[in-house]
Amino acid sequence: MTPSIYLDYNATTPVDPRVLEKMLPYFSEHYGNPSSESHMFGWTAGAAIEKARRQVAECLNISRPTEITFNSGATEGINTALKGFAEANAHRGKHIITAKTEHSAVLHACQYLEKKGWRITYLPVDNNGVIDLNHLEDCITDQTIMVCIMWANNETGVIQPLSKIIPIVQERGIPLMTDATQAVGKLPISVEGIDLLVCSAHKVYGPKGIGAMYVRGKLRFQPLIEGGGQERGYRSGTHNVPAIVGMGEAFSLAHRECSHDCERLCALQQYLEHALKDMVSEIQIHGEQTKRLSQTSSISFPDLNLERLLLSIRTLAVGTGSACKTANYQPSHVLSAMGVQDSYAKQTLRISMGRPTTEKEVHQATDLIREAVEELYQKRLLSNGSC
Repeated sequence: MTPSIYLDYNATTPVDPRVLEKMLPYFSEHYGNPSSESHMFGWTAGAAIEKARRQVAECLNISRPTEITFNSGATEGINTALKGFAEANAHRGKHIITAKTEHSAVLHACQYLEKKGWRITYLPVDNNGVIDLNHLEDCITDQTIMVCIMWANNETGVIQPLSKIIPIVQERGIPLMTDATQAVGKLPISVEGIDLLVCSAHKVYGPKGIGAMYVRGKLRFQPLIEGGGQERGYRSGTHNVPAIVGMGEAFSLAHRECSHDCERLCALQQYLEHALKDMVSEIQIHGEQTKRLSQTSSISFPDLNLERLLLSIRTLAVGTGSACKTANYQPSHVLSAMGVQDSYAKQTLRISMGRPTTEKEVHQATDLIREAVEELYQKRLLSNGSC
């Protein structure tokens, strides 16, 4: 069954029709390989890539588009930035600082480095999911070669205070890396003070399988993929021209429409959260007391069976706060790091809205969730009363 209302935009987004329109000619008419520099087909493809590079740079407020490297997505970018930078700079030190609430791509890459002899500090977060700046400062040593902090969390939408982190690392001369995958298109982005940034197109109404990595100046890192030397040798392999064109257009649209989208979605987020809290005062909205993305709500419903709730709202496409491993739901590592009890963490919905989301859809979704929760609570009360 196709869900009638899609509210899982933090997982992926549909390709904007305007993006698809720009991509289509590069599947058939302009199919040249940009590495073919001796004829018009290659020149046309190469020019399209450089235009996309400028579009991405403008969205990220990057003055030198050449500092953008295209790759297959944020996961590749994260692995390249962490592993490649660590390997190239091991002579300076083998200590990296990150946070417990990072995306699994960061955490797994760091665990890989730990096995290779690097020391990783995983910063704790407070109940709102924010790192302690004093603790960050205390953890920096003369062996620290990088601080890696996510811009906005994919589960809770919590925004880390990068503007306050930047002066701390700059004072010590330590590069700052950020995973901006969820931030692009939802927040004004500037790389000022940031040395490495990764992002993906498919979170911003672009195609899947394409992303970008920003590398400031002459930072050294070892590429993960060797080959023909494309992307200045940072990421070899034949360019995926249609996808790169799509990413450029998607980021250009995000740059122009971000403010309008955020204002509209913030109002819908407030409506949904207030309506649900009025119904069940015990629900917990994670990160509610700090800055969050204007379209992300991570909501726990106490004493409810999550599987039954999902079945009751099966016409809604929403995410959960748990990763399903085999037959057992395990608490989200993000919520656990925030001190959320397992009984709450396992009963969490992530509702993330997007550019196509309408007011009518949010009202319908709110009513559906409210009715399902009321029914499940009523059944639980009757069951307890019969014992």
